[in-house]
Amino acid sequence: MDYCAKPCKGVVFRPGGRAAPGVQLRWSDMEATKRKTTGAFYTPEDVVASLVKWVVRTSDDRMLDPACGDGRFLAHHRNCVGVEQDNKAIRTAISRAPWAVIHTGNFFTWAQNTGERYECAAGNPPFIRYQHFNGNTRKHALGYCRQLGAHFSALTSSWAPFLVAAASLLKHGGRMAFVVPAEIGHAPYAVPLLKYLIENFAIVHLIAVQQKIFSYLSEDCWLLYLDGFGAQTQSIRFSKRVCFVESSTPPEDYELINVGDWRLFNFRLRPFLLPEGVRSLYRDLADSPSNLLLGCVAEIGIGYVTGANDFFHLRPSQAKKAGIPDKFLYPAIRNGRMLSGDAITHSTVCTWLEHDYPVLLLKIEKEHALPETVRTYLDGPVGRVARESYKCRVRNPWYVVPDVKVPDAFLSYMNSQEPRLLANLARCACTNSVHAVRLKKDVTFAALQEKWNDPLTRLSCEIEGHPLGGGLLKVEPGEAKRIVISGNTPIQPHENIQLEEGIGFMRQWRHHA
Repeated sequence: MDYCAKPCKGVVFRPGGRAAPGVQLRWSDMEATKRKTTGAFYTPEDVVASLVKWVVRTSDDRMLDPACGDGRFLAHHRNCVGVEQDNKAIRTAISRAPWAVIHTGNFFTWAQNTGERYECAAGNPPFIRYQHFNGNTRKHALGYCRQLGAHFSALTSSWAPFLVAAASLLKHGGRMAFVVPAEIGHAPYAVPLLKYLIENFAIVHLIAVQQKIFSYLSEDCWLLYLDGFGAQTQSIRFSKRVCFVESSTPPEDYELINVGDWRLFNFRLRPFLLPEGVRSLYRDLADSPSNLLLGCVAEIGIGYVTGANDFFHLRPSQAKKAGIPDKFLYPAIRNGRMLSGDAITHSTVCTWLEHDYPVLLLKIEKEHALPETVRTYLDGPVGRVARESYKCRVRNPWYVVPDVKVPDAFLSYMNSQEPRLLANLARCACTNSVHAVRLKKDVTFAALQEKWNDPLTRLSCEIEGHPLGGGLLKVEPGEAKRIVISGNTPIQPHENIQLEEGIGFMRQWRHHA
């Protein structure tokens, strides 16, 4: 559940508490939007049973579930404590585990003030993204984690500081087992978490599961097992599973990833999904002086942000009806669906205009004297709504879209297969839905595009990008800069076969059909 609302009131539900009449053991489904906002996705029973078995060694072990929700983890162990802030969930938890002690309120406040310590902890932390994990709750949580030695950025999702706070409540030698988002394998905010875990546990074990643990979520989940709180390690145990199978102990088969190898892949664990032979070949080729990174030959950035795309992008028929002069209209790429073929040409733009697509950016410079027709459009009903959007409100004047630039090429942002790289022969601008590519001196687009579809570069896109859900591959500007571009040294046919196998392997893990 989400701990973004109230400070802890200190309310405790003692063992032996009973549910109100009519409360059933299964908590009814909340609205999908509320689930997404609060991170309230409950764990399958076979996963719950396994994680509890992994950490509980004797009946005397005291187990903490820091986000106990409806109590399904508490139901698997008689000596347990939970924290929850949703009263409806608490009533169900009491029914499931009447022996449990349940504290209600903000977990971070409670963790900072409690003197209790535990042999183990297990659960499913709330998967709340930074957009909803905000305000004083985020400030408090990140400040507490800094005191513990974990320094998260403001873009951190809630589950990462949640695990740090839970670990701080363990006794020396304590254990934890949690469901975690697969983002732990690639997200920048996961790096401070993993560094903290490496510095505070003797065993850090990640279990990557290819098939979805939550069948109704687009996001993949992995499992995290930790042992020996108060010690440290220089390696991460990494196991791979096609599907989850209930077990009484963590997997005994794993690859041992030392911190140095983790650093070589930009502190990402996702590349270790590859078979070791493919990964070693990729590392050797990527480190070869004959190959370059995309960031060495081009600048990768985002396009402009209007704050009100539908208002600022007009159809030709709209512009004609409004009487807006051509000097205020500029052809633009609004999204990645417009990227096809090898180049955006003048013919491409003419086709868009013939089909009356909304691709004409209202491009006004500060020094422009505005004709009456443009002022009428700006002051119309849609314009009055647009100027109230956040991006427009903070601009002066609100109707001047900043950073409208013409790149040499476009790179797709979200992709079904590999990212698409297209020359900008028509000299279009682009929104932040695609990447703007500006070539550096002495680099030709023809030379770059010739290498773009080589197996090495395509595998590099899979390794440096990350899954978005629904089989999509997302490539942020920083990730794009690390994509390896093949040089002039030929890659052997058998090596290309290995690289192609690696591409297929990585696509399987992101569920690309």
